[in-house]
Amino acid sequence: MQKIKQKRSLRDYIKLYFSGVLMGSADLVPGVSGGTMAFILGIYEELISAISSINKELITKVLKFKIKDILKTFPWQFLTVLGFGIVTAILSLSHGLEYLLKNQPIYIWSFFTGLILASVPTISSRVKKWEIKPYLFFAFGAVFAFVLVGLAPSKTPDTPLFILLSGALASMAMILPGISGSFILVLLGKYETVLSAVNNRDFITVGLVALGAALGLIVFSKLLKYVFDNYHDLAVSLLAGFVLGAVRKIWPFQIVKTLGEVCEPVNGITLNCVKHTESVSSLPNLYNTEHLLGILLISFGALFVYFINKMAVKNPN
Repeated sequence: MQKIKQKRSLRDYIKLYFSGVLMGSADLVPGVSGGTMAFILGIYEELISAISSINKELITKVLKFKIKDILKTFPWQFLTVLGFGIVTAILSLSHGLEYLLKNQPIYIWSFFTGLILASVPTISSRVKKWEIKPYLFFAFGAVFAFVLVGLAPSKTPDTPLFILLSGALASMAMILPGISGSFILVLLGKYETVLSAVNNRDFITVGLVALGAALGLIVFSKLLKYVFDNYHDLAVSLLAGFVLGAVRKIWPFQIVKTLGEVCEPVNGITLNCVKHTESVSSLPNLYNTEHLLGILLISFGALFVYFINKMAVKNPN
């Protein structure tokens, strides 16, 4: 594991800030992983080391107000500058994404679908040796996720505890190259909620998500290190299958089916009828201009991830 750099010049900190901006931009888009961006920028191992340094000993020093010891041993400069860059990106891009989700849902979800589909081979390539067990775990992950997102309610609770949990689960993107924190928020039905909270300066919701993400990073960094050290190929293959199956959640091409109509009398004379509908995934209509553009955006999203990963391979250090 790469050691944390103790000394940095002003130029180094400027580079680190813009690295945070790129990571934040990546994590804001479902399908592009901030972890992958950290790999490309050469700070992934240092980031994991910095997160892992948050331990029982550090917490004890905080509780005893040993500020000098904390400043000497804890990489607060690294995490502060990087974090500031991430926050800058989120505040800058959230308005545009929220607008697109409300006004051009097919186009934005098509692009996101391409990003996520292209992430599957990226994650799969990290399996050192494909044998029967990894294939079985991949298939199980894909089927499980496909069924799970189909059963998931269209609206999840907006309680503080669930928002905190959503932030904790989404924080895995900081540790796992190939999977996006925004993608986790999409699965949990909280992506648009968080975007709206950022744009409307809802500091309570944003604070809960941030607190959950911080707690998640601390816990998951240690848990995932153990899992990946001991069951690397099985964990990666399961993760790749999960990402593939979960694409069902954001598939842009939908048809609306009417389930039935419920009519109730109003004032004993007229009937007030309400149709109950549901959206069902379908193949794109090649005679529909909107669907054709959606297909192009899926391809563009896939190519975008492909070139990002090419950069990561060329610049592993």
